[in-house]
Amino acid sequence: MKPVSSMRVSLKLLLPLLASIMALSPLAIDMYLPAMPILAKHLGTDMPMVQNSLSIYLLGYAFGLILFGPMADKYSRRKMVLLGISGFLVASLLLPFVTNIEQFLSLRFIQAFISSAATVVVPGTIREYYQKDTAKGLSYVSMIMMLAPMIAPSIGSILLVTHSWQLIFYVLSCYSVVVLLLVVKYLPEVVRSSDSQAKQISFLARYKIVFSNSEARLDIISSMIISLAFFAYITAIPFVYLTVYKISEFSFSILFGITVVALMTAHFTNTRLVVRKGSRKMLWYGLTLSVVSSLALFLANLLSMPLIFTVLSILPLMGSISMVAVNSDALVLTKFPEQSGTATAVIGTLRFGIGALAGPILAYYYDGSALPFAGLMFFSVLLVLVCQIIIGYKE
Repeated sequence: MKPVSSMRVSLKLLLPLLASIMALSPLAIDMYLPAMPILAKHLGTDMPMVQNSLSIYLLGYAFGLILFGPMADKYSRRKMVLLGISGFLVASLLLPFVTNIEQFLSLRFIQAFISSAATVVVPGTIREYYQKDTAKGLSYVSMIMMLAPMIAPSIGSILLVTHSWQLIFYVLSCYSVVVLLLVVKYLPEVVRSSDSQAKQISFLARYKIVFSNSEARLDIISSMIISLAFFAYITAIPFVYLTVYKISEFSFSILFGITVVALMTAHFTNTRLVVRKGSRKMLWYGLTLSVVSSLALFLANLLSMPLIFTVLSILPLMGSISMVAVNSDALVLTKFPEQSGTATAVIGTLRFGIGALAGPILAYYYDGSALPFAGLMFFSVLLVLVCQIIIGYKE
């Protein structure tokens, strides 16, 4: 069913706006990373406590998704976005005034929790305007959004050097004000039928609908497991490059940036092909490349091969992982036209939940080499392959 909007929609304008909404969390997570040591000193605490603010943020975001996901299927999505960005703005303005770590952690939790009200509606909005080409819209938004984590640490460093850590959160406030004004002016509202049966479905019933779909379950598991591989990369790659291969911080930033470019290239490729090929076929293309490149990564580290072999394995692996993720998400969303917010909440919560396990798993198998990292990547991809084979068998 095509959406009805109170204002004319330009997809060329809508997608960058949705990407700017989704960029709230990456900016909030990455911009203050360079300020962590100064924050610890200012708040009279140690670094582990400040680092815990990352976990607190992810926890708050996951709880927010659980609450706001079903609400996005019942209430005004435009109002949800306004609520989320306004709450993010208030929390960002209050953070520079904290005097202890407890206040900082509490406000970070609130900042993440309330901001999820804005971001949870984005995939559903894309689904409504792109319909069967949802993966194309998701890829465009992901491609634009990836600029945020790529430049955020650099922006944070500049703000820290030129003024203070407080300026980082003031800039986040200014960003949210700009996005808020753009939302007020340009984000369309989807007008839903007032007697729609979908509105009568209870909070828990919406989750039951999503989890009871057996094919969707396997795509949700695929999205979740491939996220474990992604978070394994985020967690382990500083150790792999800086400690195992002993490259410089500058070289690390170059390699990390090249990987982001690989991710963006994969999303761009997906936008070009998914309309003709379909999300399932594109998922298989990405998964096939993931299996080959993750096996190459595992063998490169098992045989203690030089750095170049690890790099040449990681680039196609991360690009293909992103292709698997975006197409599995699209396949899930297209199955739930009336519960897209709930489906987004399920995907997001499971994604962040399993992502949090990457660190403990890598720590448990730690042996001073990059082999546990490579093994976890390979094992995750194989699990996704099993899920997709089962789906193919059922079809």
